[in-house]
Amino acid sequence: MKKLFISAALAACFGLHYAKAQTVNGVRLSEITSDYIQVKGVKRTFSDKVFISLEYGQMVPYVDDSYIKDDHGKKMEFDSALDFVNKTKNYGYELFQVFSEQTSNDSSRAVYVLKRK
Repeated sequence: MKKLFISAALAACFGLHYAKAQTVNGVRLSEITSDYIQVKGVKRTFSDKVFISLEYGQMVPYVDDSYIKDDHGKKMEFDSALDFVNKTKNYGYELFQVFSEQTSNDSSRAVYVLKRK
């Protein structure tokens, strides 16, 4: 019985080690109560992954503060902005509108507006 308890405790520790809370500007995503949020994917240099910039009406003194970060303050990577939009269903949001934002003379990116269910 003791070995089973120790094994279960170790398995839980290893499992929780990989669980990461997602925050933006120091606020957990589960604590955001805004009716609408705006999500943009920001391409990484030399990578297929993107960082996610999330705005919900907060004051953002630096652009870096709008990125989704883990518990250690490191920017989290996602496969795409739409990948993150799909994950926001767990936070009670659904896709409301998509529009294009011009980033330079010859390129643009999708901006997703999500609405609380």
